Amino acid sequence: MAVIRDDLLREFAICSSVLVLKILAMALLTGRQRFVKKVVISPEDAFTKSTKVSTTDEDVERVRRAHRNDLENILPWFVMTLIWLTTGPSYYFAMFLMRTFVVARIIHTIVYAIIPMQPHRAIAFFVGYGITGYQAFSTLINYM
Repeated sequence: MAVIRDDLLREFAICSSVLVLKILAMALLTGRQRFVKKVVISPEDAFTKSTKVSTTDEDVERVRRAHRNDLENILPWFVMTLIWLTTGPSYYFAMFLMRTFVVARIIHTIVYAIIPMQPHRAIAFFVGYGITGYQAFSTLINYM
């Protein structure tokens, strides 16, 4: 098992920080949608008499699904990328994959939660998914 190069660890830290901020922003975007649409999930959260309690508002649910998709894809990427970096990938290839993953996830959020567009959403999803899959397969082969 190789030690992770300092320059790659720095790149990973930057990419990870951007993705954590993106996940945190999704929580704020969900809250914003609830406020704008005057929709809450619990009766005690109603801030006016016109606020409705609902779990089915399409605009709120779209942002929530995008947020959940981030959690389902970014969290495994954190773990897998850190392990994959111990295999000693080239600096430029590792940097390319990490940055591409970050851009793909940002694009995915835009075309899922903000401006819904297909096939852009699917392409962005599969770019990120493919990177994580490649890293997992590459790591497995490297350590077998």
